[in-house]
Amino acid sequence: MRNARGNLTATLRSAQEPAPEQLERFSEFLARTYQRQVPLVWERDDALRTGFRLQAGSDIYDWTLGGRVRQFQDYLRHIQPGQDDILPLMRQAVEEWEPTILPEEIGYVLTVDSEIATVSGLDHAQYGEILVFASGVKGMVQDLRQGELSCILFGDSEEVSAGSMVRRTLKTAAMPVGEVFLGRVVDPLGVPIDGKGPIRADTYRAIEAQAPGILDRQPVNAPMETGLLAIDSMFPIGRGQRELIIGDRQTGKTAIALDTILNQRDKNVICIYVAIGQKTSSVAQLTENLRRRGAMDYTTVVSAPAGASATLQYIAPYAGCALGEYFMYQGRDVLIVYDDLSKHAIAYRTLSLLLERSPGREAYPGDVFYLHSRLLERSAHLSDELGGGSMTALPIVETQAGDVSAYIPTNIISITDGQIFLEGDLFFSGQRPAVNVGLSVSRVGGDAQTKAVKSAAGAIRLDLAQYREMAVFTQFSSDLDEATRRQLTYGQGLMRLLRQPQYAPLSQHQQVAVLVAALGHVMQDISLERLDAFRTGLLAWLEEQAPDLCQRIDRTGQLPQEDREELLAQSRKFLAQFQADEKQG
Repeated sequence: MRNARGNLTATLRSAQEPAPEQLERFSEFLARTYQRQVPLVWERDDALRTGFRLQAGSDIYDWTLGGRVRQFQDYLRHIQPGQDDILPLMRQAVEEWEPTILPEEIGYVLTVDSEIATVSGLDHAQYGEILVFASGVKGMVQDLRQGELSCILFGDSEEVSAGSMVRRTLKTAAMPVGEVFLGRVVDPLGVPIDGKGPIRADTYRAIEAQAPGILDRQPVNAPMETGLLAIDSMFPIGRGQRELIIGDRQTGKTAIALDTILNQRDKNVICIYVAIGQKTSSVAQLTENLRRRGAMDYTTVVSAPAGASATLQYIAPYAGCALGEYFMYQGRDVLIVYDDLSKHAIAYRTLSLLLERSPGREAYPGDVFYLHSRLLERSAHLSDELGGGSMTALPIVETQAGDVSAYIPTNIISITDGQIFLEGDLFFSGQRPAVNVGLSVSRVGGDAQTKAVKSAAGAIRLDLAQYREMAVFTQFSSDLDEATRRQLTYGQGLMRLLRQPQYAPLSQHQQVAVLVAALGHVMQDISLERLDAFRTGLLAWLEEQAPDLCQRIDRTGQLPQEDREELLAQSRKFLAQFQADEKQG
C-alpha cells in the first residue's frame, strides 16, 4: 500500500506478534527487494493460524500454510504424466519442490453484477488473463481501467461477493485438447457433459491465438466435399476455406452442416460442431443422429446451449477453434461448424453492455467485426513446413426475413470466402437444400473441385440462370413455342435433380453420374414426378453394371472422355429399361 504522499509502505499480518528479530529480517527482505527502506507495521489477523502474510503495495508474499499448499498445487499442475508414471513423478515432485519467495498480486472484488465482477488492486493484470476468486470461481479479464478492471465470470456469480479476495494466475484462458475428445460432448471449458466420465487431456491450447500469417499458408486447392450435389457442383468448398451458410430460421442451415460432417466418414477429416445458444434438446438430437450414423467416431461437439451463461456462449467458438488447431498443427484436416454466429454476437453484445462499453449500430459494440474476424482467420491450409494441415470453417448466420444486408450478416460475408444462401420460399416449395443459385458464391471456385466434378458440372450454373430468367418472363404466358417449352422442362428437371434428402450425401462418382446424365439431356423426357426414382435407379444400375468405372472416378478424381461416353451410354441403356418398365407398369 502507499501512504498519502505516494511512498511505499508494508504491512505484516499474523495471528501472533512477531519477535523483533523476525521484524528485522522482514525489513531487510523489503529493502533488498525494493532497493530502498520500506516502513513496516504489524497487524494481528486471527484468520492466519500459521505463518506470515506480507503486503507491500499490491504485492503479497504469502508464508502461511495455505499459501505454501497453493504454491505446491500450482507446481504439480505443470506436470504432464503418462499413463503409468504418476506415482514416481509425484514422489520426485515432492522431493524437488522448494518454496519460492515471489510476490503474489492480490486484489479485492468491488462489485458483482450479473456475470461481471469489478476488481481493484491488480495493477499488473493483463487482458484475457484468468483470475481466481476466493470461492474458486474463475474469471477472465475483459476491461482494464485506471485502478480497477472488469472480468467475466465462468461460474456462478452468486459465489462471488464484494470484498472477497482475487488472485492472478498469470495464465490466459485455455482449452484442454487431445485425441480423447473425439466422440465426446463437452462445454466450452472442456468439461464433458455427455455422462461418459472425465476426460484426461493431452495438453492445453489458448482459446485466443494468432491466426497463421500469409507465409504460413498455402493455396486452397483440395476439395472438402459436402456430399450435396447443389453445393459441390456449383459452390465447391476447399480445405482451409471459410464458407458462410446463411438464411432465415428453419431453412436447413444446420442440415447442410450435418450432411457435410456425415460425408467425411472414412476421409480422415476431424469434425467439430460448436453449438452456440441452441436448445439442449436440439443438440442432443443432433449428437444422437451423428452417433447412429457412425460420425461421432471422428467428431467432437462443443455445446454452450441457450441456458448457458453469455460468458460460455462467448468463448465457445474460440474453444472449438483451439481444439481444431490442435489437430491442424499435427498435419490433419479439420472441419469446424459454428452454429451459429448470430447468437454468438448477441452473447458478446450482452457482455459488452454489462461492461458499460459504448453501444453502436443495433447496440453492438464497435469491435464486433473483430470478434468474428479473429476467429475465422484462424482457419487455413497450412504450408508444408508446418505440416500441411487444414481447418475448414462453416459459420452459420441467421437472417431475419431474408435480409442479408443486416449488420452481422454483412460483417461475416466480408470475412468469409463465399456464402451459401438458403431461401425460405425455395425451402417451403420443397426445394431442399434450398440453395439460391443467384446469391450463393464460392470465391475459391473450381480450384476446390476435382477434375471429374468440374468437368461433369460444365455449364450447370449458366443453364439454371437461363431457366430462372425464362421462367420469370413466361410465368404469365400460355402460348409457348416448343423450344421454350423444352428449355423450361430441362430447367425444372435440373432443379428437381438438385433436391436431396437429408442424411443421404452422394459420393463423387454418384454426383458425376447424375451431372453427366442430366447435362447430356438423358433425362429430358422423364416427368418431374419420376425423376427421383430415375436417379435412384440409375445410381444402382451403375453400381451393378459398371463398378470399375465408379471406383476409378472415386480413386482418380478424373473424368476422361472415354469415361464420360461410357457414363452416357450406360445412362441411355438404363433410360430404355426405365421407360420400358413404365409402359409395362
